[in-house]
Amino acid sequence: MDLNSWDNVKEIVDGCIKGDTQCQRVLYENLYRKMLGVCMRYSSCTEEAEDLLHDGFIKVFEKMKYYKHSGSLEGWIRRVIVNNAIDYLRKRKHEFLSREDDNVFENIIDDEDDNISEMKIANMQAERILELIQKLSPSYRAVFNLYVIENYSHKEISEMLGISIGSSKSNLSKAKAKLRILYNEEYSNNHNETI
Repeated sequence: MDLNSWDNVKEIVDGCIKGDTQCQRVLYENLYRKMLGVCMRYSSCTEEAEDLLHDGFIKVFEKMKYYKHSGSLEGWIRRVIVNNAIDYLRKRKHEFLSREDDNVFENIIDDEDDNISEMKIANMQAERILELIQKLSPSYRAVFNLYVIENYSHKEISEMLGISIGSSKSNLSKAKAKLRILYNEEYSNNHNETI
């Protein structure tokens, strides 16, 4: 059984709702790598990402009865996994809102440089980009992921994380600046270029 046909998806969802461990295993195994990638963007290490993934799938199975079959099952599961990661970050709010890196961002690069920067970053391997994202502080990493990768608005991010819209915008700007610094420190020596 796999997730490649609508009939199988419906059968797997129905099985998961009934607590069928074989259906749960099929769903988990089919989406493990993709959802681990999502969790890696919200965590600082593989172990933390795996914990988020396992907790996220527990929530997926608990909430499966609410899946309406109207959209992509994978998209619905991704939303549950992301929300679980956000809940985790919210629980760690004292660390999450830490401002220890603020001094690094005295000179934030103008937004007009973003197109060039994004083009260079797009040419990097996904694994290297993930390594850079994981080096961001939890607050910068969360806002960057939600805005850039998950396409949430600053208003939605502020509501999810319990921060102001201004803080969301500031954290995004600082995350981009920090990524530029990290990229320049780690990769410009290898490629003789900066962003």
